[in-house]
Amino acid sequence: MSRRLTTVLLTLGIAFGLVFNHRLAAQAGRSEHWVGTWATAVVSSQQTVTLPASLRRLQPPGQEGAQRVQLPQPIQSFNNQTVRQIVHTSIGGSRARLVFSNAFGTAPLTIGAAQVGIRAEESGMASGSEHPVTFGGTASVTIPPGAVLFSDAIDLTVAPYSDLVVDVFLPGDTAGAPLTMHMGALQTTYVSEPGNHTGKSSFPAAQTVPSWYFVARVEVMAPASVGAVVTFGDSITDGTASTPNANRRWPDGLARRVSAGGASAMAVLNLGIGGNRLLSDGMGISGLARFDRDVAAQTGATHVIVLEGINDIGFAGDDPSPSAADLIVAHQQLIARAHARGLTIIGATLTPYEGAAYATSVGEAKRQAVNQWIRTSRAYDGVVDFEAATRDPSQPGRLLPAFNPGDHLHPNDAGYQAMAEVIDLGLFKKPAKAGRSAR
Repeated sequence: MSRRLTTVLLTLGIAFGLVFNHRLAAQAGRSEHWVGTWATAVVSSQQTVTLPASLRRLQPPGQEGAQRVQLPQPIQSFNNQTVRQIVHTSIGGSRARLVFSNAFGTAPLTIGAAQVGIRAEESGMASGSEHPVTFGGTASVTIPPGAVLFSDAIDLTVAPYSDLVVDVFLPGDTAGAPLTMHMGALQTTYVSEPGNHTGKSSFPAAQTVPSWYFVARVEVMAPASVGAVVTFGDSITDGTASTPNANRRWPDGLARRVSAGGASAMAVLNLGIGGNRLLSDGMGISGLARFDRDVAAQTGATHVIVLEGINDIGFAGDDPSPSAADLIVAHQQLIARAHARGLTIIGATLTPYEGAAYATSVGEAKRQAVNQWIRTSRAYDGVVDFEAATRDPSQPGRLLPAFNPGDHLHPNDAGYQAMAEVIDLGLFKKPAKAGRSAR
């Protein structure tokens, strides 16, 4: 054999080996992937809600003529302060990374430092669990207006269904620009005295607020078989009327049921927004407008449960618009968009609301029509009958008294648990095929 031929064969062998090893490495890399373990739907801190004329009667006395209602206002700015936030995981993983959002900011947002660790109790971080959060190897980063930013991977083992502490130091004055946040978190966030207090086991809190700021998602490295269920909805998904700091929303109950499956576990990501509607902006942008960011962009998402429409119905009062047909078309749009991204999409029936402040007979007829379509059209890949799980058999238009906290709209802890229990876990075993059209 000539020296030249030997060299050629040796070169080809080396090249084949490199390709083979690369393929093995790629296959090994696919044994785990990033999956969201916790997420929230972000809104602007400066949002207001426009009520139609038919609902101005629901405003406080003396404000009946007002065109706009200002929501209870969160903290509007920070200045040289550290924000300590508690987030509750659904699945565990071998590493973690954080996703920060300046989606609604109109100015750059500078994070001077960030750390993540395991919660001890109240605002405490377990000593020794603190881990610096970096971005391309640097501790400080500026997020442009409208942008999101992924952190570097963090060597932190995350346990399923546990509390993490996320510290964010904001060195500048954020006044003058909207903050990207989630109102009604039902979880206490701690805001410090001046200075960088990230990673401290004992936190010098100057005030508290029930909202999350800038943190949109926590992801973990999990087995390739693990996916995420996105729960997409309004205040009933967000958990309004459940016990604060107790994680008793219906998505939390679902997470408790599906997070114990080891390699077959499912993460549960709560993307509910209080007051949200399918067709109109107000409390958060409309469901149709936020679907891509809040559902399709969730890392590792394979399934979505949709519980939306009661606010479209309620805010309309006796107005025939939007009609049940309008809402059905909106649901069909969500189905088509989910299927285009390979997601399995599950429809949930709207829960009873007779007796609520915005309930009308016109609205009840719409609710029944939408529910009938969800149950019988077979447009969704599966159905969860939340109405059947929560209604009073003697008065089907009303919540069961044991589930009614008093507003006739939002279930209490027991009602949310009943919603979680009625979900057939078999719905999560058959993923949709990418690119298929809606039925």
